[in-house]
Amino acid sequence: MIITDRFVFLHLHKSGGSFVNECLLRFVPNARSIGYHLPRLLIPAEAAHLPVLGFVRNPWSYYVSWFNFQAQRPGPNALFKILSDNGRLGFQDTVRNMLELGAHSPHLPKILGALPAHYGRSGLNLPGFALAPIRDSGIGFYSFLYGYIYGESSALLTVERSESLRIKLLEYLTSVGHRVTLALNDYVLDATARNISEHGAYVDCYSDELRELVGEKDKLVISRHGYQFGD
Repeated sequence: MIITDRFVFLHLHKSGGSFVNECLLRFVPNARSIGYHLPRLLIPAEAAHLPVLGFVRNPWSYYVSWFNFQAQRPGPNALFKILSDNGRLGFQDTVRNMLELGAHSPHLPKILGALPAHYGRSGLNLPGFALAPIRDSGIGFYSFLYGYIYGESSALLTVERSESLRIKLLEYLTSVGHRVTLALNDYVLDATARNISEHGAYVDCYSDELRELVGEKDKLVISRHGYQFGD
């Protein structure tokens, strides 16, 4: 979470937030980080009146990015370890387990026990008590994160598609009255993306069954932001 004099930025997991965090802290005067992957409900009272910016990505793309990022790490997080049976399961089975966390999943109790009890400063930063409401929700993991980070829709909340992040970030900064300098403009348009994982086209990773399961479980995000498989 980045707080500025004019707005608050919320960082939804694997949706371009690391790039935005770095950009704001580098170029926006008085911008300050108060935590990593913190939800909207934790915005301090003194900043609660400010507009809020966030980004979202195509859910089908999210799961491919998440799986490959964790699989390529020397020490993946507890969520990945449990869902993938310590790396023994591939993309299809691991993501199916992830999508079923909100539907009587046998993995959920173990995950809740493995997650920290308090917020930290890095990584997933999702305490067990914060994930617990996914139980019996019926929604996909990414849709759960989306609702958890952003909360209810309101006039103060703007969530843009990360596929057009660079242009939308510049437009938003202008709309809230922040001066976009040449250095800021060039950085946003040209700087390298952060925390990316190596993988091919996400559409090639899905079976028909898993593609349809994401469409069902994450229809909240898909319909709200007009996503389609193959975008």
